[in-house]
Amino acid sequence: MPIKKASVKDVRKTKTRTAYNTEHAAKAKLALDMARKSGYAPEKVVDAVKQLDKLVQKGVVHKNTAARKKSRLMSKANAAHATKPTES
Repeated sequence: MPIKKASVKDVRKTKTRTAYNTEHAAKAKLALDMARKSGYAPEKVVDAVKQLDKLVQKGVVHKNTAARKKSRLMSKANAAHATKPTES
C-alpha cells in the first residue's frame, strides 16, 4: 500500500489507464477476430486496421506492434482473396 501522497495518486492513475487500455485493446482484438471470421471481408479488414491505428495514436500499443498485426492481417486477407474464384 502506498504511503506518500504522490504514490497514492499514481495508483489511481494506473488503475484508470489500465482500464482504458484494456477496453480499447479489446475492441481491436474483437475487430481482428471479426475480420478473420468473416473470411477477411474488405470492410471488416478496414475496420480492424482503423482500430489498430487508433490504438497507436492513443499510445495503447507500440507502432511496430500495430504494423506487425496489420501486416499479418493483410497478408492473410490477400491470400484469402487470391484463392477465391472471381465471378465473371
